[in-house]
Amino acid sequence: MELNLKGKNAIVTGASRGLGEGIAEVLAREGVNVLVNYAHAGSEEKAAGVAAALVSRYGVKSGIFRADVSREEEVPPIFDEAEKILGGPVTILVNNAGICPHVNIVDSDFASWKDCMAVNVDSVFLMCREFLRRNIPRACGGRIINISSQAAFNGSKNGKTHYSASKGAVVSFGISLAKEAAKHNIFVNTICPGMLLTELTAVTLTDEEAVKKYNANLLLGRLEETAEVGEMAAFLASDAASYSTGAVFDVTGGMMSR
Repeated sequence: MELNLKGKNAIVTGASRGLGEGIAEVLAREGVNVLVNYAHAGSEEKAAGVAAALVSRYGVKSGIFRADVSREEEVPPIFDEAEKILGGPVTILVNNAGICPHVNIVDSDFASWKDCMAVNVDSVFLMCREFLRRNIPRACGGRIINISSQAAFNGSKNGKTHYSASKGAVVSFGISLAKEAAKHNIFVNTICPGMLLTELTAVTLTDEEAVKKYNANLLLGRLEETAEVGEMAAFLASDAASYSTGAVFDVTGGMMSR
């Protein structure tokens, strides 16, 4: 299938590692120029390595930009830098940045709840709003892909209620935004991944035995690869998904079975 993505410009938030890195790589493999966003100074070297790898492997344009996407004032400069580095408007946005507190509600403080909602939900609102504010006047359309989780539907029994609630909000936000944006040729879809072995999930999958135990309960008998989510993101960013908007895509290996 020809995706016709070559030469398009994308921002992937939280792309210095894990799932964001995997999505950025698949997009670059399809010829997309990618701005790698990261939030913390300690991630700069890793982000630079991701961007350099995209350029050397796939011949695309890439660069990095540090910004906390949950802070309103830090969002517009991301788009300014992306347009400068990539050479034109951003027509693909992947909202991947996220955190996953691991604490039972009874033991949690309000600050951890607010932090989770800020990073996982506020950032999606802020990035999407800026995307629309730039692309609607230009009439250039675009594709927004929000990363949620199976936890949005399945919930959690091991201290990730904050995370589950935030990912449920991402789902409903995407469905409603799609209704607003469709008349502007801007598509909004949501991906729900399953269990990935990344730094974010390492608190749960602490060793090889934990991974084996988890795999035994999965329909496909293995954890998900980040590239498998990236493949879905590339599809949704492409003309091949020309009649998909306001949808939630189950990439959980059967965990949701929706």
